[in-house]
Amino acid sequence: MSALKTAKSVMSQSLQHAKIVARRSNERGHADHGWLNTYHTFSFANYYDPKFENFGALRVLNEDRVAPKTGFPSHTHRNAEIFSYIIRGELTHRDSMMARGTSDVDQSKDSFYRIKRGDVQFTTGGSGISHSEQNEHDSEPVHFLQIWALPWKNGLTPRYHDFSVSDEEKRAGFVRIISPLQAGKAATADQEKAAIPAIAGTIPVHADLLMGASLIASGKSAAWEVGAGVVTGQIDRNVYVHLPMANAGKAKVRLPDGTVLGEGDGAFITKVNGGDMLQIASVGIAEAEVVILDSA
Repeated sequence: MSALKTAKSVMSQSLQHAKIVARRSNERGHADHGWLNTYHTFSFANYYDPKFENFGALRVLNEDRVAPKTGFPSHTHRNAEIFSYIIRGELTHRDSMMARGTSDVDQSKDSFYRIKRGDVQFTTGGSGISHSEQNEHDSEPVHFLQIWALPWKNGLTPRYHDFSVSDEEKRAGFVRIISPLQAGKAATADQEKAAIPAIAGTIPVHADLLMGASLIASGKSAAWEVGAGVVTGQIDRNVYVHLPMANAGKAKVRLPDGTVLGEGDGAFITKVNGGDMLQIASVGIAEAEVVILDSA
């Protein structure tokens, strides 16, 4: 048996209890507004499908491209945990609460945070916050993932966090980006202010949600531990795997049951438990950028 077939057999055996259902790129909601070309994994805006309302704590996964010198004007969010993962280009976030590199309220309406590849910007909408997101570049579009999670309680104090990771770090394996607030649902005001995540160095989110990302070279594989070492023994977690449209269709990955995902595709993985190892193999002709969202 070839090494490739052996690896595939081992991966299949390791997660025989998992259920994997592909979500193909062309099945997603789609809208092209000229300035915005967007794909919706879940019901969003004018796209509605009762089969795709949420997946565990994951509520929104939009893959957006915004044209230069355009963007989202000021709008309000409440009771959602919102994060932007930049694939290519840059996105500028402006509002009356935030200064670059801070997580609490700021004094200037001119405060802004320009995020680029490798950056993740996170917002707790909580009791309500207004902001704008613009591509202020003169000529380059921005390509990013907009992700929302359902918080474990409403009316939280609005809050920002940011995170940066290099491509080199992602090539070494899955980088953990987001993990639950360590203090959990019963966090005190002081614990909220301290904002200590369950995994040191990650962004704390008010949900049982973990996020990781990796760049996997063609012919190589990377492993994600379900629960990311924070949750062990918990049964029936919900893991969503997404392959962004980042390499002109040249990237592909294979999941443990043999399902192959192309760019823009994703997969719902259920019947998995904390501590399970999810092996993802890159089988296209280009490096695959893989994003994982792992929730209760």
